[in-house]
Amino acid sequence: MEYEFIHDSLTGGASARFSMEHEIMGPWLEVEVGKDIEKINVLLEVVANIKERQQKDITITGMEYSLIFSEDSVQVFFNRDLEDVEQAYDSEIEQGINTGYDSSTECGVEDFRELLIKWSNFIK
Repeated sequence: MEYEFIHDSLTGGASARFSMEHEIMGPWLEVEVGKDIEKINVLLEVVANIKERQQKDITITGMEYSLIFSEDSVQVFFNRDLEDVEQAYDSEIEQGINTGYDSSTECGVEDFRELLIKWSNFIK
């Protein structure tokens, strides 16, 4: 997953740009996480619980975007697409296939954890 973080010298805001395959991650970081260290800590705790197998298949619904954590991946979706995605995801599991969604992305749990840590360091 390729990305860069940018400080806006005029507004003081932070933004994130991702490669095309993961571009939805940028707006997700900006809208759902922003500069909220507590949100980052909560997400890092979810990642730790997933990795330790204390929890699995967790969905976190935000204002505009949602996350679906599974054993080895994290998917980000626009909320308007979440219901369709959950139905398709259940169907994919039953059929053993994987299809893509234009308004979503997926990354590994460890990549997601690393992203959160780097974002946290960037916004401090």
